[in-house]
Amino acid sequence: MNPADDWIAAHGADLVTWRRRIHRHPELARQEFETTKMVAEILTAAGLSPVVLPSGSGVICDIGPSGPRVALRADMDALPLTEFTGAEYSSEVPGVSHACGHDAHTTILLATGLALASLPNLPHGVRLIFQPAEEVMPGGALDMVAAGALTSVSQIYALHCDPRLEVGKIGIRVGAITSAADTVELRLDSAGGHTSRPHLTSDLVYALGSVITGLPGLLSRRVDPRTSTVMVWGAVVAGQAPNAIPQKGMLTGTVRTGDHQTWALLEPLVQEIVAGVLAPTGVKFEVHYRRGVPPVVNDEHATRRFEAAIRSLGPDALADTAQSGGGEDFSWYLENVPGAMARLGVWSGVGPQLDIHQPTFDLDERALAVGVRAMTALALGLGDDQVL
Repeated sequence: MNPADDWIAAHGADLVTWRRRIHRHPELARQEFETTKMVAEILTAAGLSPVVLPSGSGVICDIGPSGPRVALRADMDALPLTEFTGAEYSSEVPGVSHACGHDAHTTILLATGLALASLPNLPHGVRLIFQPAEEVMPGGALDMVAAGALTSVSQIYALHCDPRLEVGKIGIRVGAITSAADTVELRLDSAGGHTSRPHLTSDLVYALGSVITGLPGLLSRRVDPRTSTVMVWGAVVAGQAPNAIPQKGMLTGTVRTGDHQTWALLEPLVQEIVAGVLAPTGVKFEVHYRRGVPPVVNDEHATRRFEAAIRSLGPDALADTAQSGGGEDFSWYLENVPGAMARLGVWSGVGPQLDIHQPTFDLDERALAVGVRAMTALALGLGDDQVL
């Protein structure tokens, strides 16, 4: 029997109530004041001593004995996205919604904390980290680290909703489970001119086209393809008239990689390739490269501990999962202490598998109890005797 079962049997309705309350009132990055207040009030009512960050957004709460602690993290922020689920608990905030499942993450960690607090003794200390601003680069994880969230922490773990997995399944893998995600902005300047006389000026549109195809193509020849590195443009702006070569243009896109060492090399490599491609065109340019987050690289021993906890839920609970091209700022914690992130199945098993960051995304709320049982088992080290 999972130690969380008694708590879930008595308070299972709270899981849905809390999640829907957060879902109705989503808050953007570093504005999670009401969510923070709710979390702190519920933890305090349970006899715990949560600490709210000075910004008013973010909570740290310790449970159990002092000494090295196992940290469990949830993110709280929503997306600037209008919800179209049609659910009776839909977002009441115009243009903002929990389309990435952070309402579930927060609920699961809150319930895990109360389940652990209800036990007479814990084998070691546990730290709950309710983090703001995961959805913005470089991420609120850096705020939490700066606030001392990892002090005395020996390991850290997190769950993330995955609509590709059915409820009852949790996927995890050793090594990179997400990718580094950086942003490239390229601004070009030219004297401009008439399209009948491109030889008398610097053809900015031609230069843009050269970079649009040249940078992704040359990166693929300079970087090991096994690193899953990909460059994709998201926007291009230049000119209005069909017979005028514009004076200014802009490109923006993302560079992603699943390899930590490659991530460290990408910025100078992008600068070098852009300069080489544009040199013959005579167009002036500026490259603004913004590093985002490193890949989440699951530590092997921490992953084995997580796998053991998942197996304790049942023989079919553990699932395989692929590396994602998306970024996750949980990676910043793993720059400091070992840990692992797993993916929580939230698909009902019926109907379409709607992806996160879509306005129609919703989850099967049965997954909430699964998440609580998994995180409680992990915090208590259930199945650790099976870890080699």
